[in-house]
Amino acid sequence: MRTPHSSRRDCLRWLGAVGAAGLAGMPLASDAAPLDRIRERGTLTVAVYQDMPPFHVEGKGIDVDLAQALADSLGVKLSLLPFLADENMGDDLRNMVWRGHYLGYGPADVLLHVPVDRPLMDETPQANIFAPYYRERVVLARQLDRLPQVDTLSALGDAKVAVSGQTLAGWLMIGADGGAYRNQLNTQWKDGAAAARALQRGEVAAAAGLASEMESVLRGDARFAIGPLPSPRARRNGWAVGMAVKKDATDLARALQAGINELATSGRLRRMFESANVSWQAP
Repeated sequence: MRTPHSSRRDCLRWLGAVGAAGLAGMPLASDAAPLDRIRERGTLTVAVYQDMPPFHVEGKGIDVDLAQALADSLGVKLSLLPFLADENMGDDLRNMVWRGHYLGYGPADVLLHVPVDRPLMDETPQANIFAPYYRERVVLARQLDRLPQVDTLSALGDAKVAVSGQTLAGWLMIGADGGAYRNQLNTQWKDGAAAARALQRGEVAAAAGLASEMESVLRGDARFAIGPLPSPRARRNGWAVGMAVKKDATDLARALQAGINELATSGRLRRMFESANVSWQAP
């Protein structure tokens, strides 16, 4: 986050306009070699972030289901490559997409859960970022009997709020209104899902995190409400999440885009999210 490259968290800060980014930046020339190699060996290697609920935890999650569906669409088997996020998004793209990790693993054929963001695209000419499949956003969940209305963060009063400190939601809450809420923040949680469970147990009155994290724990429970984080620094329309392949893997990108299109059109993509108790937001 302190490098000149864009960190994953910086990408979330940008929340860039991604409009018609489906195949943006894709070269016109077609090179069939990458897709041919995948079909020859009979496996699609998909990199997924380790411990990112509800997208991947211990071999299960939305991104795991999506990876399997993409492999099926190519008529090959899935080889999952879980990895821990590095310091910045450029490192992740280098390690998992276009070069490989210095410890000897990677690159994968495709990396999931990449912000579809124009500055990141321009900064990483070695990768093609495309196929948005979800729109993520930062939200605030609250216990209705303790916080019936929260139109501004000041409405929290002195209520305790659970949020993972080393996340976009954490930075937004810590810095909100000149740091006015720092003393009431409980930032020990490893991710937003853990913060949501603290709210569910009644340990705090509210929790902040990503919509996917909050919904996976609290959606459908009438005791709680989930809404946009009421902060001018948090873009209400969020940001698109997609995937990345090596820049010259044009044929593979087109095949994966076709797979995503079919999953969205058929409703299967929505059902993947619903199975994790997350409402699918079209990118």
